[in-house]
Amino acid sequence: MAVALVAAGIAVVAVLRGGLADNARLQAESNAREVAAQVSGADAQDVPQVDGLDDKDEPVQVVGAGRKVLGAGETLRGRGLVVDFHPVKDDRREGEADDDDDDADDPEEGRNGAETDGKSKDKALSLPLDDDSTEMGEFTVVGVQTLTRDGTPVTVYAGASLKDQQEAVSSVTRSMLLGLPALLLVVSGVTWLVTRRALRPVESIRTEMAGITASTDLSRRVPEPHARDEVARLARTTNETLAALESSVERQRRFVADVSHELRSPIASLRTQLEVGAAHPDLLDVDGAVADTVRLQQLATDLLLLARLDAGERPGEGRVALGALVREELAQEQQGPHPVRAGELAEGEVTGSRGQLARVLVNLLQNAQRHAASEVTVAVREEGRWVELEVADDGPGVPEAERERIFERFVRLDDARSRDEGGAGLGLAIARDVAARHGGTLTVASGAAGGARFVLRLPSARDSQNTP
Repeated sequence: MAVALVAAGIAVVAVLRGGLADNARLQAESNAREVAAQVSGADAQDVPQVDGLDDKDEPVQVVGAGRKVLGAGETLRGRGLVVDFHPVKDDRREGEADDDDDDADDPEEGRNGAETDGKSKDKALSLPLDDDSTEMGEFTVVGVQTLTRDGTPVTVYAGASLKDQQEAVSSVTRSMLLGLPALLLVVSGVTWLVTRRALRPVESIRTEMAGITASTDLSRRVPEPHARDEVARLARTTNETLAALESSVERQRRFVADVSHELRSPIASLRTQLEVGAAHPDLLDVDGAVADTVRLQQLATDLLLLARLDAGERPGEGRVALGALVREELAQEQQGPHPVRAGELAEGEVTGSRGQLARVLVNLLQNAQRHAASEVTVAVREEGRWVELEVADDGPGVPEAERERIFERFVRLDDARSRDEGGAGLGLAIARDVAARHGGTLTVASGAAGGARFVLRLPSARDSQNTP
């Protein structure tokens, strides 16, 4: 701000000085041309009696050949040649036509009817005005060449004082030297106050964030200003970020708690069986111990897959035919409580990980087996740019209010918990996460037989191949 104010002050002084100097030069030129017009109407010997010389308060001299003073105003009378200045002469002869049209518009020539042989020139100088050589000040002097009535070439010099210019510039400079520091102080103070007030909400946000970091309490929120500016948007975005972090931490806590709960049951059961077997070998339930071990292994596998999905593991770029995958899995599927009937099995090629998609199919079939009344059906269809894998059962179905909740981790409906205590509630959550990683969706609706109908929709590999 200080640099800008100083630069502006210098520019103002320069413009003021230049404008006043131009005014003085124009005044001197006007005086010179006015006197030249009167001199041109008199003979050389009558120049001292020209009325224009005494009418001027500014210094005026009429100089002839050999730098002889032919006449002067009252301030310079009797002092000889004072102005040591020569205008540029024009080489044109009197009466010769002017070939340059622009010369007729030259402000330096031929004004006020003066007959000129050359061009006027101006010069700034100091003029002594008394015997003690005291100076009246600086003047701008303009010279105009003309001819007297008897043909004698003369030069009329007229001056205009620069005293007003110097006083005005000095006054403005003094005012700026006094005013600029005060103005800078005022501007700095106002800027500081405005900036502090504008940044006060930012400081409040920073203080609250520091408190949240120190307390690790993600339920706290930063204050949101009522204004609709960038700071208010920053506060709202910060609160949204805190809400997302709180939700993420809460999900992580629930996840850890659910994992601990799910692991505790099979581990406690396995420990009890092993302790009984150690004390009474004849009472060891080997099948139960193996079942609990398999349950622990499956749970660990599910948790590992969920961890990889949460870490952003990208599916493979291989091509998988869902129809062939269904036939292969049905051939390897162990005998369940209900038969699985295969419906339409289109080829249905998609892009992704064969292992993960097979895991989705197995989870859907196991879920259908747990809830079916008598039969499970599976089908693969191609619907435009999508491939649909459908698994349906004839069980009680899923209530509409619970159709999104069943895809959450470790969520089991009461009916499912009573029928199968071995389920950890991770199968459908894993299936939906895998579907999302493959660019598809997994939804549940009512089936034709009244049970649940799960539909996995994935982009067709043929459509993605044809897309530029």
